[in-house]
Amino acid sequence: MSEVRHNWTKEEILEIYNRPLMDLLYEAATVHRKQHDPNVVQVSTLLSIKTGGCSEDCGYCPQAARYHTDIEGNDLMTVSQVKAQALRAKEGGSSRVCMGAAWRNVKDGPEFDQVLDMVRTINKLDMEVCCTLGMVTENQAQRLAEAGLYAYNHNLDSSEEYYKEVISTRGYQDRLDTIDNVRKTNVTVCSGGIIGMGENVEDRAGMLVALSTLNPQPESTPINALVAVEGTPLEEEKPVEIWDMVRMVATTRIVLPETQVRLSAGRTQMSREGQAMCFFAGANSIFAGDKLLTTPNPDVNEDMKMFELLGLKPQKPFTKKVQPQTVEAEESQYQALGEKPKWSRPGHTIERNEAAKAKGKLIK
Repeated sequence: MSEVRHNWTKEEILEIYNRPLMDLLYEAATVHRKQHDPNVVQVSTLLSIKTGGCSEDCGYCPQAARYHTDIEGNDLMTVSQVKAQALRAKEGGSSRVCMGAAWRNVKDGPEFDQVLDMVRTINKLDMEVCCTLGMVTENQAQRLAEAGLYAYNHNLDSSEEYYKEVISTRGYQDRLDTIDNVRKTNVTVCSGGIIGMGENVEDRAGMLVALSTLNPQPESTPINALVAVEGTPLEEEKPVEIWDMVRMVATTRIVLPETQVRLSAGRTQMSREGQAMCFFAGANSIFAGDKLLTTPNPDVNEDMKMFELLGLKPQKPFTKKVQPQTVEAEESQYQALGEKPKWSRPGHTIERNEAAKAKGKLIK
């Protein structure tokens, strides 16, 4: 059973997730081998091009300005700095650079123009370019596409129900609307979530229902294990058990058969054996480098040793989709519109977020 379905129910997904582990692994590995080369894993590099100072209240995020997490913020990087980092990543075996900015949403202006130049620069290095910049309008997504963007990341984070227990400054529909805006371009969609935030298994299944219902399904789905950072509302959450990660990866592989499943945050807490089980279960992408935006990540040399041990090969760029053409700024058909979209602010109160905010004020 590996056809793409858009009508998965929560009950069906829970049945898969809760199967005896060996049965679950067998089916996931079978689906994986039918749709992908099991010995090829994409290596991506995640680069924080603008760190800290975010106005959102995401309970997991050390970049939220309202929490005190000792994160050293920085202004938007220059194009030359990003190019140097991209060349270093390419030399280390990465085929994709993912650029993240701690923004609520994209705003037209000099900083967004600078990001567009970064996209053009990296695409010309023959590397896939991904961005995660918050909510985007259709016109902004079109401008990114013209610059040569390969993928846009916008995670659903969790189920719609549990999302309200983690974030109060934006709505779930904003996530879906942004993905819909990206889908109106030739840019691929990267969307997944985080486990270990205090959610239950039903919430994990609910997130997969939301992702599988998208048509087309995301081309890539990151599965993150929460890295609990001191000062955030989720600082007391216990690390995710490796068995939960394996089950989540395997279930994602079955429900999203053609998608690249990304083994993302939390790998520093996993043994090589645990990561190998995730690869067997269907994960076929990792982030390399010593940091994922602001949280620790395994050293790239250690990852390459692991690849050699497991007989894995890094995926070449543009294996799944042809390289986008870069349109220079002066030839662009899409110009800044100075949009001011009304992205939602639900405004409900999350007690642990408010407590972390109050604690942050005292420390500051």
